[in-house]
Amino acid sequence: MASFRFQIYILAFCAGLVIQSSCHGHSGLQKKHVALFIFGDSLYDPGNNNYINTTKDFQANWLPYGETFFRYPTGRFSDGRLIPDFIAEYAKLPIIPAYLQPGLKDYTYGVNFASGGAGALVESHQGFVIDLKTQRSQFKKVEKQLRQKLGEAEAYTLLSKAVYVISIGGNDYFSPLATNTSHEEYVGWVIGNLTSWIKDVYKKGGRKFGFSSLAPLASVPSMRVIQPGNTGPSGEEVTALVKLHNRLLSKVLTKLKQELQGFKYSKLNLYTYAKERVNHPSKYGFKEGKMACCGSGPYGGIYTCGGKRGVTGYKLCGNVTEYVFFDSFHPTERVYQQMSKLWWRHNLEELFEV
Repeated sequence: MASFRFQIYILAFCAGLVIQSSCHGHSGLQKKHVALFIFGDSLYDPGNNNYINTTKDFQANWLPYGETFFRYPTGRFSDGRLIPDFIAEYAKLPIIPAYLQPGLKDYTYGVNFASGGAGALVESHQGFVIDLKTQRSQFKKVEKQLRQKLGEAEAYTLLSKAVYVISIGGNDYFSPLATNTSHEEYVGWVIGNLTSWIKDVYKKGGRKFGFSSLAPLASVPSMRVIQPGNTGPSGEEVTALVKLHNRLLSKVLTKLKQELQGFKYSKLNLYTYAKERVNHPSKYGFKEGKMACCGSGPYGGIYTCGGKRGVTGYKLCGNVTEYVFFDSFHPTERVYQQMSKLWWRHNLEELFEV
């Protein structure tokens, strides 16, 4: 009788503490949520770059980063939460942790591999970031650990019901292009690596994907300032590359939907949504669409936010909620929240239906 009572107590305890890792292994609980696996760059990085050997250009773990929501710097390149944080909230999941967070052992709600500065090409910021190829290797380790912990069948169920979101490509186009390469060939390499990632995740059981088009990169504050020693492409060239990338991505996704059985995806039109807020901020509740809240120089376009990137002086705005951009490259939490709501209501929510 005592043993029976103990079992009842344990079941009740687990039911009350679904979010605790000790209870995650129960298959009954497993079916009640959809895991979220996140890949990409600084738009999605929750702080992985805090734990790698890199320079301050690829980190954001000091104030005023993180001041709005977390009240401390997490390593996110914004004043608060990012799109994956809002998606997790809407899907009734806990905030998905960084893969490199020390002591992390439980992946049953998913994990975030994204790294600020990462590209689809290994050469983009090579040696300073966790590129997409390495993120894929990390996912393989997680997949193996899930199979060992849950067993083949339950791990496959978790992976096939999970949603996989990615933000990648922007850093490949900010970097100087390979010499003697046409735009078509270069963008083809980026999309080719992204396609390879999709097929890789699909082979492991992944069926539901979330993509975003690239943002209007030429509109970020840093691109409005002539940077010393800049060897990257001009604003016009970046815009041409971004538009070509977005067109090719749409074509590839349409093709994969026909080729891969059960492949489902949702796409956020980040280009249009961001462009509208930059050009018509007041229409969306903002006062400033072109200038960064935190930085220095014209438009706050010099990447000095927080004073840790070689220059200690910087300006910080009085009210971050009035700004589209937080620093010289990245949007504010408020922009990310608006984007996330639009994406969720568009059709992302459907992917999280169990």
